[in-house]
Amino acid sequence: MTPRSTDRTWSPQVPGAAVALAVLPVVLVTLSPAGEGWAWAAPLTEVRWYLGALESRTVLLQLIGNLLLLAPLAVLAVLRWPALRSPATLAAAALAAGATVEVLQWVLPLGRVVSPVDALLNAAGAVAGGLLAGAATSRRTGGLPGGRRG
Repeated sequence: MTPRSTDRTWSPQVPGAAVALAVLPVVLVTLSPAGEGWAWAAPLTEVRWYLGALESRTVLLQLIGNLLLLAPLAVLAVLRWPALRSPATLAAAALAAGATVEVLQWVLPLGRVVSPVDALLNAAGAVAGGLLAGAATSRRTGGLPGGRRG
């Protein structure tokens, strides 16, 4: 018998290779050389820059880009590893991923701007995407990871 679309035991099967492949655009966007060395973005200055110029297309693209950078990866990771559906676990993983990007930009001579604000924006987008994926999956599986019903 073929499972129906309303089957409560549905669980997405996301291969680890798909998660690894989702890392590739993050690496290309954040770790491509843009010069030499690195520059520090003072957090308060950067927050003022974002808040003071949201009508600017450049600022808005930067903000949206930072929010979306890790979101697809988080969605796939939550689907692959249901333990990430826990908001605390997801937030810790998202913060670690965002911080890793910034640390690599600092350590490698890429000519990038190192920004804790960017790390927080990356993490916020990842948490939002991961929570949405977890909620959608929980609805399809009856509320608990693995399709178990409460």
